[in-house]
Amino acid sequence: MGLESGSNRGVDVQDIRLAMKGHIKDGYKFNPASPISKDDRYYKKFPSLNDKVHVLVCVISAGTLSLMDEQSVTKMREVRLAARDMGLPQLAILTKIDEAGPEVKRDIKNVYKSKHLKELMGKLSASLGIPLNCIFPVKNYHSEIYIDDNIDSLILCALRQMIDFGEDFVNNL
Repeated sequence: MGLESGSNRGVDVQDIRLAMKGHIKDGYKFNPASPISKDDRYYKKFPSLNDKVHVLVCVISAGTLSLMDEQSVTKMREVRLAARDMGLPQLAILTKIDEAGPEVKRDIKNVYKSKHLKELMGKLSASLGIPLNCIFPVKNYHSEIYIDDNIDSLILCALRQMIDFGEDFVNNL
């Protein structure tokens, strides 16, 4: 996952901040025991706009949301607050929504009718501080043989918002 709890586990939050600012070059291997230093060959002193993050997207499985420990949530919140301080737009993708309850599993069109899914989105919003209108539920393709327009519309809606948020961020610089 990258944000595992415990000392020397998961990516260091400071490394994520530097990556969002564009200071970490491609190919860098994140090391929880040793965050990047300014002397590292993968540290970029003067990042361009293309090197910087334009939108922060948090991707969380609906099935594991309730299993997340407080340290992981705290790390995610710290990253989100760093993004906020940088003026970055933020959104969340709640995946595997069909595994979160029988209503949605039976018919994906029930995604915005499901009380359980609405509760999960509210919990995610409260724990990370991301507004409900910036949380997008999606169903993963995993056993389907054919594409499904209802699944695609959720995925494309989330993707469209990511692109729009990032484009607005760049245009407002």
